[in-house]
Amino acid sequence: MDLSTWPAAWQAVWLLAVDPAGLGGLSLRGGASPARDALLQALRAAMPAGSPWRRLPLQIDDERLLGGLDLGLSLAAGRPVMQAGLLAEAAGGVVVLPMAERADAGLAARLSAALEPGAAPLALVALDEGQSPDETLPASLRERLGLMAAVTADAAPGPAPDVEAARERLAHVACDDATLQALCSTAAALGIVSMRAAWQAWCAARAAAALAGRSTVTQADAELAARLVLAPRARALPQAPEDPADATPPPPAPPSAENPPPPEQTAEAEVRELQEQTLAAAQAAIPAGLLESLAGRAPGRDGSAGRRGAPAKPAQSGRPLAPRRGPLRAGSRLDLLATLRAAIPWQRLRERDREQQGLPRAPTRLLVRRDDFHLKRYRRPQETTTVFVVDASGSQALNRLAEAKGAVELMLADCYVRRDRVALLAFRGAGAELLLPPTRSLARARRSLASLPGGGGTPLAAGLEAAWLLGCGVQARDGGRAVLVFLTDARANIARDGSPGRVQAAQDALAMAARLRCEGLQSLLIDTSPRPEPAAMALAQAMGARYVPLPHGQAAQVHAAVAAAR
Repeated sequence: MDLSTWPAAWQAVWLLAVDPAGLGGLSLRGGASPARDALLQALRAAMPAGSPWRRLPLQIDDERLLGGLDLGLSLAAGRPVMQAGLLAEAAGGVVVLPMAERADAGLAARLSAALEPGAAPLALVALDEGQSPDETLPASLRERLGLMAAVTADAAPGPAPDVEAARERLAHVACDDATLQALCSTAAALGIVSMRAAWQAWCAARAAAALAGRSTVTQADAELAARLVLAPRARALPQAPEDPADATPPPPAPPSAENPPPPEQTAEAEVRELQEQTLAAAQAAIPAGLLESLAGRAPGRDGSAGRRGAPAKPAQSGRPLAPRRGPLRAGSRLDLLATLRAAIPWQRLRERDREQQGLPRAPTRLLVRRDDFHLKRYRRPQETTTVFVVDASGSQALNRLAEAKGAVELMLADCYVRRDRVALLAFRGAGAELLLPPTRSLARARRSLASLPGGGGTPLAAGLEAAWLLGCGVQARDGGRAVLVFLTDARANIARDGSPGRVQAAQDALAMAARLRCEGLQSLLIDTSPRPEPAAMALAQAMGARYVPLPHGQAAQVHAAVAAAR
């Protein structure tokens, strides 16, 4: 069967059905739709008869996921009774994880361990329903799911292939060294450092050959594997070929019938051509905007660097986490079920211990000790505050404020859904002023923007310092997250101490930008000058911000740039 006539999502489904153990799983990007339901239904029908199919909720606890003590049966039987976990029930089948982009680190780690070689064989279908580029699967799951595709409205172009025959043929499919070398070199050229991706591409190429009824992997199979496995993981653009003028040795004379090329040279040329074709296929399938968004991501953007505030006390509401053993204190809440699960396995030993100590029989049927106490834990959703820092100086102040006003109003509309806040800082004259503290009120934002006058000098360092203080305050309060959005042309002429002078003002601004970068604050600089300014670009690099030149930016453009940064 020729898979080239099928859409990418359908190709991924058939390949996974042929080799679920080797490929690990599939990441389907897209919201709930009839097209996604059709893909899942086709995969379920293509799996071997009797294969388990389990749907995994995000809020599943460790006992249900991994197995453990059945509390109800243990209390009724008077002895520990174990139950099988969902992963054990799905062995040899498929686990479907809806809203996989919201999976926390703990669940991702447990699923990743279940997909490792040596564990019970199963395949994971992660339904990625993220609305923005930042909402993606955890890195550990992305690495172990070999196939990645986006859900489209394309229907199946024909009848389903004979997957069962392809599974029987898979063990006899051979892949030569040239194809394997082409897949590895393609992964290296795309900046993929994990060897797991090359292995998954090899498995996908063999599965494609088995579906086509071939016993050997061909170039078309390798290109298909590169598109579905390597292209979505691209981290760099392939380097351009060297300039022929820079090549030191001259090209050899063309071969003739009397002087044929040596076999080694012919083999090297074939391998090189195979690598170039595979790389071209992978490069053509790279999702639009993937490399640009990665290139614009500053160090510490994901929260791995910099300081972030920690809650002053344990959260009493929010998303529940796994209970943890600990002493009862003021403000803590006991998890009764987890406490009972911890106490039940030790009942006979504790009764025997009481008998050895000469103590009378316990008046209660269940003996609970202090070490059995488990406390409830919650995680508050992280609140994001977008701080607009507006340059209100100069003759273009009115245009900048109009852009900022429209952007703030568009961002406030998102706050009702995302539960985020917006703040407004303006700098002009000799200093900076907080016009709007963090709020979700659209009326307050409009009043603050309407009352802002324009004109005067450009105290850029003062604006950066005020934004730094406000961002640190937001992140230190309940573990919040601050996103700083600067609208300026970066033409500073007022130093930090209030004295005029462009040289000192520029040095002070760069010093404050370096402090912002060290703090790990996520920032975005929108250059509002008529032409992109080198000073604005240097300032963005100093603070580790994403640089967006918008000489004539409209509110929708500013809103789109801020949404991409968030």
